[in-house]
Amino acid sequence: MREFLTIDIDLCTGCRNCELACSVHHTSTFNPRRARIQVIRDEARNLVIPVVCLQCEHPLCMEACPTGALDYNEAGVLTVDEARCIGCGACVTACKYGGITLDPIERYAIKCDLCGGDPACVAACEYGAIQLVAADLDGLAIRDHNIARVATMLGIAQEEQQ
Repeated sequence: MREFLTIDIDLCTGCRNCELACSVHHTSTFNPRRARIQVIRDEARNLVIPVVCLQCEHPLCMEACPTGALDYNEAGVLTVDEARCIGCGACVTACKYGGITLDPIERYAIKCDLCGGDPACVAACEYGAIQLVAADLDGLAIRDHNIARVATMLGIAQEEQQ
């Protein structure tokens, strides 16, 4: 079954351990700019927002790639074929959630690949804010709730009344 990461914004402290764990796992360096998860800070509004690929059902990044460098692996995880990526950034522009970036050193697209099913960021998060969940109805509901929560915090949506 497909899986994806969900992040509970209310549990995230902005410690950035997830970024360090990701960069070490993927590049053997402590370089948050090379992480597949990014923690965005808006000091003026006192916001900390972790951003990661949502493993969309209809990924616009894949559609935008002119070389077909984005494709699903055998586990159903959308990944980047670094040898095919030309670093044009079309995928970065297409992703409306900011879940894909360009590696600042290698200049190819980088996105969460779930670390082969054992994400380093989940293990590094001391607060339990990041979870790997199945892409079933419960997992999709958690992801949708967390997306709505971030949109509300950013002021681009209003919280639904219960």
